[in-house]
Amino acid sequence: MFLDVWTIAAIIIVIYLLSSIKILAEYERGVIFRLGRVLPRAKGPGIVLVFAPIDRMVRVSLRIDTLEVPPQDVVTRDNVTVKVNAVIYFRVIDPNLAVIEVSNFLYATSQLAQTTLRSVLGEVELDELLSQREKLNTRLQAILDQHTAPWGVKVTMVEVKQVDLAEQMIRAIARQAEAERERRAKIIHAEGEYTAAEKLAMAAEVIQQQPAAIQLRYLQTLVEIGVEKNTTVVFPLPIDIFSSLERLMQRASESKPQS
Repeated sequence: MFLDVWTIAAIIIVIYLLSSIKILAEYERGVIFRLGRVLPRAKGPGIVLVFAPIDRMVRVSLRIDTLEVPPQDVVTRDNVTVKVNAVIYFRVIDPNLAVIEVSNFLYATSQLAQTTLRSVLGEVELDELLSQREKLNTRLQAILDQHTAPWGVKVTMVEVKQVDLAEQMIRAIARQAEAERERRAKIIHAEGEYTAAEKLAMAAEVIQQQPAAIQLRYLQTLVEIGVEKNTTVVFPLPIDIFSSLERLMQRASESKPQS
């Protein structure tokens, strides 16, 4: 009977010791509370002894976690209502703070991300929200990281995923883009006309210095017309002839006796 009691006690002790052995993965740390007080350093990875009920262990993962922020109704600075969602990448860098300073760091980070997203995007205009998203991502990441640092949480990246606009706003943006394209087209056309006019003025100066150049242009035009194999007949007529005829008619009118 005495031997059976010691055997049972030994079996109980062995079972207790085996149950006290905890194995933590490489990415896990164990925050140990001993008689209600946290140990200075988190345990792990590997084998950790947790002697219940004296000790209590809370497992904390050090891997980068992803948190999706649900779509938020945001009113931009130029009074445009949009729906914006985002994704946050963060990790725990101090397990003790993540367990002691906040009851649920995942929920707290999610709520903080939602309020920060609405407040930051509400300070910018719609054009800035659509065109300078990288700048806004950096600003959001800096603000969130500043607030989560006392919790032992490091926000590594924030990405604004999608911006949903109302149908009438999409049509207005399309009309604005179309008007901008038309404006650019008119400017390019005007610049082309201005350049062509400059080149024509330069060509006129060359022809004025070398009158034979106009005859060469006539011949080149005849060659181009002949290639098309049509029956059009072109007679080159120098424009100087009109000037000469005008001067002759003016002299004739001046020499005519007045009645």
